[in-house]
Amino acid sequence: MRIRLPVIAALALCCALAAGLVLAAPMAPRFADLPRGGTEVDVELVLAVDISYSMDYDELALQRDGYVAAITSSEFLNALRQGMHGRIALTYVEWAGAAEQRVVVPWRVIDGAASAERVAAEIAAAPLRRAYRTSISGALLFSAKLFETSGYRGIRRVIDVSGDGANNQGQLVAVARDEVLEKGITINGLPIMLKRPSASTMDIENLDIYYEDCVIGGPGAFVVPIQERDKFREAIRTKLILEIAGLAPAPRVALAASKPRISCTIGERLWNERWGGMEWR
Repeated sequence: MRIRLPVIAALALCCALAAGLVLAAPMAPRFADLPRGGTEVDVELVLAVDISYSMDYDELALQRDGYVAAITSSEFLNALRQGMHGRIALTYVEWAGAAEQRVVVPWRVIDGAASAERVAAEIAAAPLRRAYRTSISGALLFSAKLFETSGYRGIRRVIDVSGDGANNQGQLVAVARDEVLEKGITINGLPIMLKRPSASTMDIENLDIYYEDCVIGGPGAFVVPIQERDKFREAIRTKLILEIAGLAPAPRVALAASKPRISCTIGERLWNERWGGMEWR
């Protein structure tokens, strides 16, 4: 399901997330592959952010600042207090190619303003960097493994993946997605669509549809596309509020016989057409 920014603004202000959009009932607690013991939290959340070379430094800064602002916002903190436990566990991961994933901030508990400020400061302090290729599949598989050693026991486990391009390296994205979903993990998406698609950078049209059809999945999964720079913070803030509150839009009805809207291998195809076996970028 896609959430549009005009609706997001209304949701963020009300915190209960009941205005301007029909919402599904809170999902029933689902413990998937959870170890015994561990600190109980409302959500275990992996923020997996794209740092591939298709992201310029301005976009990287916008992305980083958006998460810092969202975590410390009053709307986020108000939603946090509404949870069963009033706390979440969060880790911040940067990713690019199939072998390029890095934990920037390890698992941290956010249970109020002070802990939110500390986590935001850790995220902000990390230097901006970029790396080669785009492997959403690699990011998903890497992120899923982090739950195994988090030390927390969440009612829900969520991977929040943001990026500005299609998968072009590593395992096929739909295969990796399905492997992650089998573990009871929900995947939400933040497709960044600030630039006009260019053949030189292998951008694709309708990245939001690609994320909807090929990347996200699980109970209440949704996509929040970002198409305007001044909407970056707003989109990230409300996406996090939805995730910690366990709310999502009512699903759209789709025809079972409808044709695929986009190929989930479009990124690999564009890469092979342009570069063949070259691995330098």
